[in-house]
Amino acid sequence: MTISMPGTEPVLSFTDLDVKFGTEFGTVHAVKGISIEVRPGEVLALVGESGSGKSVTSMTALGLLPKNARVTGTITVGDQVIGELDEKGLRTMRGNDVAMVFQEPMTALNPVLTIGTQLTEALELHGIAFGKDADARAVELLRMVGIPEPERRVKQYPHEMSGGQRQRVVIAMAISCNPKVIIADEPTTALDVTVQADILDLLRSLKDKLDTGILLITHNMGVVADMADRVAVMLKGEIVETGTADEVLTRPQHEYTRRLLGSVPHLGQGPGQFGTAPVDQEVLPEGEVPALEVNKLVVEYKRLGKAPFRAVDEVSFTVNAGEIVGLVGESGSGKSTIARCALGLIPAESGDVKIFGHSFDGMRGKDAKALRKRIGVVFQDPASSLNPRFPIGECIAEPLQVHQVGDRRSRDAKVLELLDAVELPRSALNRYPHELSGGQRQRVSIARALTLDPELLVADEPTSALDVSVQASVLAMFTALQERYRFGCIFVSHDLAVIDLLAHRVVVLQDGRVVEQGKREDVLLNPSEEYTKRLLAAAPVPEPAEQRRRRDARHELLAQLGDEIVELHVN
Repeated sequence: MTISMPGTEPVLSFTDLDVKFGTEFGTVHAVKGISIEVRPGEVLALVGESGSGKSVTSMTALGLLPKNARVTGTITVGDQVIGELDEKGLRTMRGNDVAMVFQEPMTALNPVLTIGTQLTEALELHGIAFGKDADARAVELLRMVGIPEPERRVKQYPHEMSGGQRQRVVIAMAISCNPKVIIADEPTTALDVTVQADILDLLRSLKDKLDTGILLITHNMGVVADMADRVAVMLKGEIVETGTADEVLTRPQHEYTRRLLGSVPHLGQGPGQFGTAPVDQEVLPEGEVPALEVNKLVVEYKRLGKAPFRAVDEVSFTVNAGEIVGLVGESGSGKSTIARCALGLIPAESGDVKIFGHSFDGMRGKDAKALRKRIGVVFQDPASSLNPRFPIGECIAEPLQVHQVGDRRSRDAKVLELLDAVELPRSALNRYPHELSGGQRQRVSIARALTLDPELLVADEPTSALDVSVQASVLAMFTALQERYRFGCIFVSHDLAVIDLLAHRVVVLQDGRVVEQGKREDVLLNPSEEYTKRLLAAAPVPEPAEQRRRRDARHELLAQLGDEIVELHVN
């Protein structure tokens, strides 16, 4: 099936594209004879779960697949056929005709080169500008993508910028040679909702002014609704549904598309989605201490030759037993710092953090170990938090061994019980983390966090990197486990729809301070603070018409608040 539009010639087309990888375990058929086209000035969203073939498809346009890939079919960029180009021709084509915006800007940028050097490198390699002209063009590009003080920023290194600013730099590099098409591979996955909204506004503006085609690869249906003109849905290397964004997102025909859309949490619908049981607000019984009590907490980071940086500034809130409290806010607001302080991993400058009435401050040895036994932790990236040399059974049993709980037989029984609880097959017991999918690894992380029957769970962005369908099943499981084990929980997330689904109460943080806190329905449905309103306005929804309305309302809100709306001038 070919997705095409009448009129202008496509800037990117795949015709009968088929990709197979030869491996030691046999042939993997990654892409199965698909045909799609991207026209000038349009956005085609390629959606589907991990492993569906989206990124493999995009990499063929750049000639970046490994040597064990066997590619058939025709890939055309402008009037050039990729399969007919030699290595020199491919290098010329990359950047000039097609450019890539990668998911993680910190790994896409060279950490030892300044931003200016990386921008001018592309300009000089493609013969567009040299010397002072290239330097001036680098400043112009940063200004074009909305980075303030570009003359100063070109001298900085990637680590000196925020995640949103680094993503803007990657976009500036992508447009530096005025390519015909930009491939954006999950360009907003790791970004806050407000930064994500700004990046999408930027891409939309550049697309319109440069008449550049965009192939958008994402699993975020809100981003699809916000950006896409047309949508192609991939499943196991095949395109199963195509059409305009309105057609696919509001009237899906294929069962897989309906399942994807049914897995997206909706902001404003609260608990009960995905078949999860509604959660009720927990009231602390008289005389019982909270699971976590944060009182006027201040955390500062010392800096050589500079005044300390205050990451958390007099924050106060409580988490009762059996209650989930959502911590929301942009990057740098102090969410993860508060979580680490609660775990006793970083010290407080002033104020205190108490776990069931006890503080890690001044606590050592057996007492600290006993208190930590009552806390479980779920990290954002299970691939880095699980020991790659341990099979799954040992990963889950490790806390039992560290705290010398039970004998070998009881530990094995506990591991099997937890595998059942997180809905993993018992056959996973002897498999290693790399042999599991991302969603399965996150289930293992949750199982390990519950090994010691903790009374307090700290979950730091546990679902942000998961596909929507995998996220839905993990969230449903998480809710069921919380109902079963009744642990108190800090749930850190920038996805407000997930917080709406899970939390009893919400704490909104900005620049290390609490700007608003209260019951979930009060904070998320009737916010009193302008910052909370901005966060909510920036959260995308998967209905194109509603998302257009929300985008217009957000721009109006920003204008009312007096925020500077950056006008992007492209020469």
